[in-house]
Amino acid sequence: MSDVSPMTNKLNLPVVLSRSEILGPLAALLVVYLVFCWLSPSSFAGAANLELILRQSTIVGLVSLGMTIVIIAGGIDLSIGSVVALSTVVIASLLNAGFGPVLAATGGIAVGALSGLANGFMVARFKVVPFIATLVSLLVLRGIAKGLAHEQKVDAPLTWLNELLARLDSTSAWQLVPGGVWLFLVMAVVVTVLLRYSRLGLHVFAVGSNVKTALLCGINVERVELWVYSLCGAFAGLAGLMQFSRLTVGDPTVASGLELDAIAAVVIGGASLKGGRGSVAGTIIGALLMAVLRAGCTQIGLANWIQEIVTGLIILAAMGVDRLRYRQS
Repeated sequence: MSDVSPMTNKLNLPVVLSRSEILGPLAALLVVYLVFCWLSPSSFAGAANLELILRQSTIVGLVSLGMTIVIIAGGIDLSIGSVVALSTVVIASLLNAGFGPVLAATGGIAVGALSGLANGFMVARFKVVPFIATLVSLLVLRGIAKGLAHEQKVDAPLTWLNELLARLDSTSAWQLVPGGVWLFLVMAVVVTVLLRYSRLGLHVFAVGSNVKTALLCGINVERVELWVYSLCGAFAGLAGLMQFSRLTVGDPTVASGLELDAIAAVVIGGASLKGGRGSVAGTIIGALLMAVLRAGCTQIGLANWIQEIVTGLIILAAMGVDRLRYRQS
């Protein structure tokens, strides 16, 4: 997952960020972690808390992988929180209907992919501004989730899906971290390969850098946008599976504001909201930074409203850094 690649496309676009652009977010992560190690009880630096941070970063990390692809392509997706909620409800409902855990998980991920495809159609075919298109989806999908769940949590029978993001017991300590965390890392490698070595990845960077030039080079921009939003929806559906594992119920109200955490993680990691720039490694660093901040604020006893203010200020700072980076480029 190195962030230096000799590969460039025909538009002379780098497919990943340079090491220098990754070192800044990494340094920020280390500084924040060390500050909380100093302010928090000694347990903050313990293995149990590190595992907790990794588990908490998995959900944000998965949706951030999808958001990375969208932002590199010059788009935005505000609906991923609603997709996560809908996915948990679908998984719980399928389990209650007698479907096995594999089919239930597949159904939740498929609903996410279809939701993303709908966003892609609005953006690519009907030329709706991504902000408006996904804002509409945010409201519609949240409403569908509440309707399916009859505006209440949906209980489901216990299966191995509930163990994906659960704390490891003594018999499973050999795994080091839960299976959901390993799945997140595998997906990070997959997206890295997609962006660095596939034709779709090169086209994503090209479309995000300059749509008109991409069209002149023969790139099917509409097809790229359909793929981008479908992949983002699929990753949100996968995050919904992890959210279900964590809650053990389908919750139509969960993940409100998750899209903001994902955007912040991607931008903190060095991506540009103007499109054409981004890195999976940077996104992972951004997701870990958000998780460390939440865990640290909780351990030092900050109230939820203070945590929300801190998160908002971090997002504002990330946007400011992005704008400064864009001016200098």
